[in-house]
Amino acid sequence: MPIIESISVCIARVPLDNPVTFSTRRVTAREYCLVRIRSSDGVEGVGYCYAVNSAGRLLAVAVTDLLAPRLVGQDSHRVEGLWSEMYQDALLLGRAGGVMRALSAIDIALWDLNARYAGAPLYRYLGAVKLDQVPAYASGGYYLPGKTTEDLAREMHNHVKEGFKAVKMKVGLQTVADECKRLAAVREAIGDDVRLMLDANNAWRDLPTALEYMRGFEAFNPFWIEEPFSPDDIDNHVRLARATSVTVATGEIEAGRWRFKELLASNATTMLQTDATVCGGITEWRRIAATAASYGITVEPHAWHDVHVHLVASTPNTTYVEWMPDDHIVNFRRLIDRQLVAQDGQLLLPQGVGLGFDFDAAAIEEYGVEYPGQQGKWSVVA
Repeated sequence: MPIIESISVCIARVPLDNPVTFSTRRVTAREYCLVRIRSSDGVEGVGYCYAVNSAGRLLAVAVTDLLAPRLVGQDSHRVEGLWSEMYQDALLLGRAGGVMRALSAIDIALWDLNARYAGAPLYRYLGAVKLDQVPAYASGGYYLPGKTTEDLAREMHNHVKEGFKAVKMKVGLQTVADECKRLAAVREAIGDDVRLMLDANNAWRDLPTALEYMRGFEAFNPFWIEEPFSPDDIDNHVRLARATSVTVATGEIEAGRWRFKELLASNATTMLQTDATVCGGITEWRRIAATAASYGITVEPHAWHDVHVHLVASTPNTTYVEWMPDDHIVNFRRLIDRQLVAQDGQLLLPQGVGLGFDFDAAAIEEYGVEYPGQQGKWSVVA
């Protein structure tokens, strides 16, 4: 019986070699909140969540001061009960945002611990739909200094040459005319049979602006438009979903099943991008996916393929894992000791127990942050 002996947390700051620009922000580094849960039997599970540029310490404090003390001495199989108790403890401090992300990291580590204890890959432990591989789309198309439209088209074409049947690029930073030139070049490079996803990263503040862009984009047959507005602007999501033929996708930074229920009930989206490192962990992700299934809605999780490959492989109403081809933008892979393999547009499912990876000690030594008054990279609650 796996009794929780300790919970450890570390913040790892991994700078981007080349900072990138989205439609609304610039990313220079990513900070990851890494969690390890150790049982009295010596089995360890790992989980994580993320911040951007700074403030990862807020996540670590939420783990050490608020959430982790409740877990010590508990049976890790009591995942639902522990989730509810942690959520209740955090009710006044954060039903979303940093506290929910910290809860997500702990919850992921609990599932990883239990799957390792059972000796099974996580997707099998959850109840698999697929046992060998799952489809992926190649995600990129970022704005970089000096990057031309020709460079972008070549990037997307190379993904198709690697076997991907779907690719994603950023939009929303440039004028309508310039964005349409980018889309035209990409569509010509990848052909008509490849799905093209567009990510606006909350670019537009009102419906007229969004429609101006979308009327230009529709000619290139995009599969979805992602995060067109601020996540709080649900009304404009509803209006855009009614006004365009393109699927409206959102939800990557939403937390809690209630917020997702609001998105579904209002018809604000026809594609959810629920992120297990944000929404409340694997426990809450599965609840949200089940709710979406009752609406006939597909869930295409945001980023973090090392976790989401297991959820896509064990959830019927999913299609793709978002695959980041390198460690330039989403550089979490620098922190772990095993990597997923992409083959002909599919991700091969890992065969190791649990999530199938551990944190790399040398990487933690390089990127781990030791704050004033802290002894070592890891803080331990026992």
